[in-house]
Amino acid sequence: MSSAATRATGQDHLWSVTEHLEDILTTVRPLEPIELQLLDAQGCVLVEDVTVPVSLPPFDNSSMDGYAVRVADVAGASEEYPAVLTVVGDVAAGQAEQPHVGPGQAARIMTGAPLPPGAEAVVPVEWTDGGLGEGPVSGMRAHSAAPEGASGQVHVHRPAEARAHVRAKGSDVKAGDRALEAGTILGPPQIGLLAAIGRGTVRVRPRARVVVLSTGSELVQPDEALGSGQIYDSNSFALCAAARDAGAISYRVGAVADDAETLRATIEDQLIRADLVVTTGGVSVGAYDVVKEALSSVGDEDEAGGGVEFRKLAMQPGKPQGFGSIGPDHTPLLALPGNPVSSYVSFELFVRPAIRTLMGLKDVHRPTTTATLSADKALTSPAGRRQFLRGTCADGEVKPVGGAGSHLIAALAHADALIVVPEDDTSVEPGAEVEVVLLG
Repeated sequence: MSSAATRATGQDHLWSVTEHLEDILTTVRPLEPIELQLLDAQGCVLVEDVTVPVSLPPFDNSSMDGYAVRVADVAGASEEYPAVLTVVGDVAAGQAEQPHVGPGQAARIMTGAPLPPGAEAVVPVEWTDGGLGEGPVSGMRAHSAAPEGASGQVHVHRPAEARAHVRAKGSDVKAGDRALEAGTILGPPQIGLLAAIGRGTVRVRPRARVVVLSTGSELVQPDEALGSGQIYDSNSFALCAAARDAGAISYRVGAVADDAETLRATIEDQLIRADLVVTTGGVSVGAYDVVKEALSSVGDEDEAGGGVEFRKLAMQPGKPQGFGSIGPDHTPLLALPGNPVSSYVSFELFVRPAIRTLMGLKDVHRPTTTATLSADKALTSPAGRRQFLRGTCADGEVKPVGGAGSHLIAALAHADALIVVPEDDTSVEPGAEVEVVLLG
């Protein structure tokens, strides 16, 4: 993790948001690639180019329901003088053997079925009488007599050019082509392509497994009755959902009481299924800050540099933060403050980029833009702190939602952006251009 020298000064050093984020992203490494079944690989990043082993489509096939014909047999066909062809059989999708189409003949064909030998084009069924004709009549151009096995006649009212309504072999992708390149995120269309070329598994960086737990003896699970001085545990639910939104597999652990040994044991039990551990609460300077008590000394004697460092950041909300590694595999751990807005903002700024780095994604940050501040009065911000205010952004304008309090979770629920006020600015006037982090 961080260097020993950096850890030694971490308690006294006021870290900037940029410094803290850089420390996280230079420490967290992408997960090792694994081979996964296609549906398990959804949302994962491909780590190798995929070459097409078989052309798509693998054979010439019909793009319409209709009749496979020879071009010369329908040349000049019209409503008044249709071409009358003998139907020699049917061709369905997946059919192994097809009838041969000779002069004066046609084969009834279904969409996706292979073009039978001898045929050069497909006439849609709408260009015909649907095979209802029973024989040549006056004014029709009849062809040779029906061979053995023929199934009636079809009247074709329009000519067709060579290869009309025929999907050529390899017209989608050809054998040897690169279907997908390394770095591709596998969504539904990509998984469909892999299946279409016969790939049942694929080598990817897996989705990160994130364990989220909250601390506090005052926390009660939703649907339970609240006692005196108790509140519902919302942070673990919000952060689990945020981890999933970032692409991870998230595991929520029930709230842990304010006991350092219990917390330490709980975290150790979770390491078997964690690529990243996120805690919320217990990281400031209070008497019951159990996360600091439980984890500050972990790894101090580890020559590889394990342990969790607790820091003060020049930001609001979210000043107290923790970062480090725990356990034999040096699993990354981010300790976030317990106030709901502080924990969520901290997640978006620090945990989401860490998750997406673990997954090997190139775009690890939320998108940012500039917008015009629409407000009734100037926004104020403490000197030396980078402030992140909740807002709604649309049509080039951003409006604050709620106040600056780190407990205002209702306002957070109505926000879709964070308004960024730089460290050197203590006031932002309405109409000013501000940086905005878009939350989705």
